[in-house]
Amino acid sequence: MNDLSFASLLTPEGRALLDEVRGTAPARELAVATRLRREHPADLVSAALAQARLRERAAAKFGAEDAERMFFTANGVEQSTRTAVAAHRAGRLRELGATSVADLCCGIGGDAIAFARAGIRVLAVDRDPLTAAAARANAEALGLSAPIEVREADVTEVDVSGYDAVFVDPARRGGRGRIFDPEAYSPPLSWAVATALKAPHAALKVAPGIPHEAVPTAAEAEWISDGGDVKEAVLWFGTQPGLVRATLLPGPRVLRGRALPDPPVRAPGRYLYEPDGAAIRAHLVAEVAEELDGGLIDETIAYVTADEHRDSPYATAYEITDRLPFNVKRLKALLREREVGVLTVKKRGSAVEPEELRRKVLPKPHGPNAVTVFLTRVAGAPTMLLGHPA
Repeated sequence: MNDLSFASLLTPEGRALLDEVRGTAPARELAVATRLRREHPADLVSAALAQARLRERAAAKFGAEDAERMFFTANGVEQSTRTAVAAHRAGRLRELGATSVADLCCGIGGDAIAFARAGIRVLAVDRDPLTAAAARANAEALGLSAPIEVREADVTEVDVSGYDAVFVDPARRGGRGRIFDPEAYSPPLSWAVATALKAPHAALKVAPGIPHEAVPTAAEAEWISDGGDVKEAVLWFGTQPGLVRATLLPGPRVLRGRALPDPPVRAPGRYLYEPDGAAIRAHLVAEVAEELDGGLIDETIAYVTADEHRDSPYATAYEITDRLPFNVKRLKALLREREVGVLTVKKRGSAVEPEELRRKVLPKPHGPNAVTVFLTRVAGAPTMLLGHPA
């Protein structure tokens, strides 16, 4: 989509077309496009159908009600923050007393919307003309034009003085895909940190795989998951330097690091616990194990084991029924004997691909029973643990 076709969607004709093509099934797109092109420019029809597809994709992040009114680019849908995560971050800034924020690299405006809805005045900046236009259109579509000012500019040239907070969401994708080196972000992490230190409070969005050694000593590091899926990490300034936390949404449930020693390694007990991904990324498995009064099945594997069942928001519990050395034929025979028709395969510390194993041991699923098998290591040995959710 180019600037011209996007601008045409904002016209009365474009908005009417968007209403008309809403909910068009992929199989009917060609017929719908052919019919509409008799009365509307072909480029406008194509843009409307493309926007309808983007809105459907965006509903998972923004909710159907907002997504049906918003405007998206392909990169914007992929890279924008999920509403629940953006709202959590905006809520934290508001609790810190921020009433204004400079949102740098604002994208299509997902975070700016969350800030505005939290009662924070926003300067939203992006250097890409199409992206900035989408952010401006989204603020208008959601009735947030007053608290959100959108500016097309290079973020490195923006004066952030006078704002209570700074939020930076640097680009972490390039021509070859994801960028893992924080200094290769656009703009680099070092620039974002220097800018963050100019404001009373700041939040820098980074990839959840950021090395812990790359976290500045002046920052608090927070890893966030939503519904069990790790979404991002955030470096906070003006809070508690050195603190590490895992935040689980919805909730939020917050697990704070206490610099605990590594948990003891012990033989698998009756229960196996799979820590939430945010706790694992934050290196807080020891905190999870202490809460569960458990240990590790292997010093390099983030599975916690215990003899007693305890509910925890930070880990999913499974009752273990069998412990076997890794052996495909033996597993296949056991599943047939127990009439297993549903097999869930999880792995940690194993090179075996779950789908490949499932095809080998359960080629024709049948039977009323379900089993979860963990491909892992116990005391360094390849092991299969079988069980079910506790």
